[in-house]
Amino acid sequence: MTRERLYLFDTTLRDGQQTPGIDFSVEDKVAIARMLDEFGMAYVEGGYPGANPTDTAFFEKKRTHRATFVAFGMTKRAGVSASNDPGLAALLQAKSDAICFVAKSWDYHVRVALGCTNEENLESIADSVKAAVSAGREAMVDCEHFFDGFKANPDYALACAKTAFEAGARWVVLCDTNGGTQPSEVREIVSKVIAAGIPGRNLGIHAHDDTGQAVANSLAAVEAGARQIQGTLNGIGERCGNANLVTLIPTLMLKPAYAQRFDTGIPAASLAGISRLSRNFDELLNRAPEPQAPYVGSSAFATKAGIHASALVKEPATYEHVPPESVGNRRRVMVSDQGGKSNFIAELKRRGIEVGKSDRRLDTLISLVKEREAMGYAYEGADASFELLARRTLGSVPEFFRVESFRCMVERRYDAKGSIKTVSEAIVKIQIDGEERMSVAEGHGPVNALDIALRKDLGRFQNEIADMTLVDFKVRILNGGTEAITRVLIESHDSTGARWWTVGVSDNIIDASFQALMDSIVYKLMKNREMAGLVAAE
Repeated sequence: MTRERLYLFDTTLRDGQQTPGIDFSVEDKVAIARMLDEFGMAYVEGGYPGANPTDTAFFEKKRTHRATFVAFGMTKRAGVSASNDPGLAALLQAKSDAICFVAKSWDYHVRVALGCTNEENLESIADSVKAAVSAGREAMVDCEHFFDGFKANPDYALACAKTAFEAGARWVVLCDTNGGTQPSEVREIVSKVIAAGIPGRNLGIHAHDDTGQAVANSLAAVEAGARQIQGTLNGIGERCGNANLVTLIPTLMLKPAYAQRFDTGIPAASLAGISRLSRNFDELLNRAPEPQAPYVGSSAFATKAGIHASALVKEPATYEHVPPESVGNRRRVMVSDQGGKSNFIAELKRRGIEVGKSDRRLDTLISLVKEREAMGYAYEGADASFELLARRTLGSVPEFFRVESFRCMVERRYDAKGSIKTVSEAIVKIQIDGEERMSVAEGHGPVNALDIALRKDLGRFQNEIADMTLVDFKVRILNGGTEAITRVLIESHDSTGARWWTVGVSDNIIDASFQALMDSIVYKLMKNREMAGLVAAE
């Protein structure tokens, strides 16, 4: 059976840039466009040339090799001819393959936002599309607020869509701009648009996630006949974000209901790299990946309950809706006080540690984990600390160095200009190869000062931790009162792209932080030797 083609349209660099706290540089945009192009997206929307210096500079040259490179902008203004509109001129001058015009399709917005007549808005849509087509560009129109407009005045919303199509638009994109439309409504309205004369092969969907249904709404539009899907990497976007292409793509390619009917144009090899794409994008944004993200999150294929883990070890399909390897992820059987031997054996085996079910050391490890989790440790979220605990129980972690003592001071004082300044200073004494070393450091807070001091002079190990960075620090108070127990989770990564979590627990937040910092460094040193095959020689 011949499958129909679906066209994936990425608007990360345009609509995704509306996300609070995200501000792409030209270099960022170039890097992201390359990632999307290499992955296999059909369309990459780069931004709004003429609206700001960054986007204008970005469109000085074509930024994709295979994907259709798209410039975004408004239709011409009412009362101005297409040839005299400066915004339209900027779009036509941009080095793009296609132009996506945003057009009002809700008569309420035409009156309030544009301040023109309904007929003038239709004229602007038609003239803008014709100008793009005459310039040799593929034209498309985002019908803004289409679903709200259709519910308020279906005749006018349809007139906007039909005007764009009849003027020569390759795609007419129906936008759920407020993100409040329900999947059943999307399915019904898209069907009515097709029945009104616009073929599904020329219809797209642009869904926002304000009710958490952007992915569902996109799929509903496809089921109704739309053949272009717009979205962003990891679902970024203004307010609650856009439809998440990282979730949509595996669903379309792996679920039989879609995979048997549609061809996304994405190679299977790219699908196996989608977890890496998602994490690399988060890395570029300098934010931690969402652990519970569908398909690509670190917890997407994680199992905690003992009975689940036992079944998973025997037959993965019992608790996995797709093989994790198909999306470049991996199975995790988590260890905690809820887990039985199957969890521990599976997790140890994944780490290259073979332990028999009857090995007494396994019973010791399980008891130790349950005892420490009762104290407040959480090993399901601290994989590196668990591996260190397991290997120490089995006697296979070298003593790289020993901390003799540490001290941390926080002082609030006036500087030379009379301004109040808070200074944190840490002193750490360690033993390496029988030699005592002392390091002193100042930092932005006591934990940062301890981190710098601890890693300031590790002798022959110093070069091995030079690429290691602390990227996240989480504190949780486990009970109330001034003697509360504190749990600290620290995430670290290095130049290889590896990320690991460590945990510390104490009634003193600095001591808990130091435990996690120590584990992080020891784990890094241990993994270096494991990769080099030097563990036994240490």
